[in-house]
Amino acid sequence: MTDETWIPLAHRVPDLGSLELLLAVARDGSLSGAARRLGITQPAASSRIRAMETRLGVALVDRSPRGSTLTAQGALVTDWARRVVEAAEAFDAGAQALRGQRDSRLRVAASMTIAEYLLPGWLIALRGQRPDTAVSLHAGNSAVVAERVLAHEADLGFVEGLTVPDGLDSAVIAQDRLVVAVAPGHPWAGRARGVQAAELASTPLILRERGSGTRQVLDAALAASGGLAPPLLELASTTAVKAAALSGAGPCVLSELAVVDELAARRLVEVPVGGAGLGRELRAVWPTGARPGGPARDLLSLTRRRASSPSTIR
Repeated sequence: MTDETWIPLAHRVPDLGSLELLLAVARDGSLSGAARRLGITQPAASSRIRAMETRLGVALVDRSPRGSTLTAQGALVTDWARRVVEAAEAFDAGAQALRGQRDSRLRVAASMTIAEYLLPGWLIALRGQRPDTAVSLHAGNSAVVAERVLAHEADLGFVEGLTVPDGLDSAVIAQDRLVVAVAPGHPWAGRARGVQAAELASTPLILRERGSGTRQVLDAALAASGGLAPPLLELASTTAVKAAALSGAGPCVLSELAVVDELAARRLVEVPVGGAGLGRELRAVWPTGARPGGPARDLLSLTRRRASSPSTIR
């Protein structure tokens, strides 16, 4: 190519914003969903896709009332676009590190029990090591935490469930167990031998919502006993479940971490359970192949040291 016919690369290759939009269309299966993900209007998204098709000279997206699908050429361009965007993200991360900004922010997502009873201590310790790191925390059930980490909306996640979704690597940071607890006036409070799994399964309980790690473990533990009866109450936070049990509404099932103080003060009474294993592992999770670095790496190291201490997990 001679100097007279040379055209700058920036005029021949779609911009990063357009490539990110194409990746979002491939992921969401619709222009409207991709537009929402990127915070632009649907007409603007359509215009960008058309401009990219014009620039490249090929059709990239088939549009229909059922959604948007990639053409064969679009699938190939999307694969190239993914590599370009990943390279740009790596470039950006490197530039931030050179400017001393890599360690200025840490985004954490954690399941309710871990967020309420373990993370505060971990984050205080992290602040001692990295006083200039700004930490943001999103608390939700284990399913929501996994979604945020997979979407790269969190640098590190903490979950309580039995399994780790595809696309995530994990490390066990602690062992925990679920406890059946009742108010002192409940009939189960006076049972020296507690309850068997079948009776627990058939009794309406105060439970966390589906998608929570606590619910996943309990469902699995009682599957052989016929599964859980319809809940007496189904609540979206550990604190709400505990408050309902303290009021005498019925038995609850929560992490030992959540009720240790109430059990010690006899505001709640633990009910032994026979025939069901209620132990579980607490895990840190991150995107597959992207081992945590910077403050995320330091927090992961802290959790492994502190969560294994007898004073924290019994």
